[in-house]
Amino acid sequence: MITSLLTSIQKVIALSPVEIDTVKALFKEKIYKKGDYFLEEGRICKQVGFVAKGLMRFYINKDGEEKIYDFSQEKEFVCNYESFLPQVPSSKNIQALEDSIVFVISHADLQLFYANVRGGERFGRVAIEAVFVKLLQDISSLYAETPELRYERFLKNHADLQQRISQYHIASFVGVKPQSLSRIRKRIFTQF
Repeated sequence: MITSLLTSIQKVIALSPVEIDTVKALFKEKIYKKGDYFLEEGRICKQVGFVAKGLMRFYINKDGEEKIYDFSQEKEFVCNYESFLPQVPSSKNIQALEDSIVFVISHADLQLFYANVRGGERFGRVAIEAVFVKLLQDISSLYAETPELRYERFLKNHADLQQRISQYHIASFVGVKPQSLSRIRKRIFTQF
């Protein structure tokens, strides 16, 4: 399972055999059952994870209602960087939607990764740049796109997740009630 993490890292930087051993030593396999929290609101995010198997959702509680703003699936990193980087309490939750296998690295061990893996800091920069670009795209989408366009973008970017995520969670991600999502789906699928 750690092979997918090593492959992800090696798409950005080369790893020597010693560095591969370093990665294997620093990242720990952790099992999350469906419903388990990777991070709960009010707690400090102390780790970055790489999803080897499974699915996570990111959400906030707003006025007693859960608002999903992202998902992480296989071959993606999972973290609340606004809590992790400054080591402050999180205002967000990250929860397993499926039984998941995640390779986690602590804040302290990530510093060792940067120090002991040639190109480790470059990998970290590239990874956080990708998070930043995605965040900007999501903000633009929220303010500039209709719920119908956001749903179409969800289908385009997460086509494989449609069968793994409940319509309730998809509606929350798109920013509508489940009934509105049903109408949007009907309009989209009758066009084809």
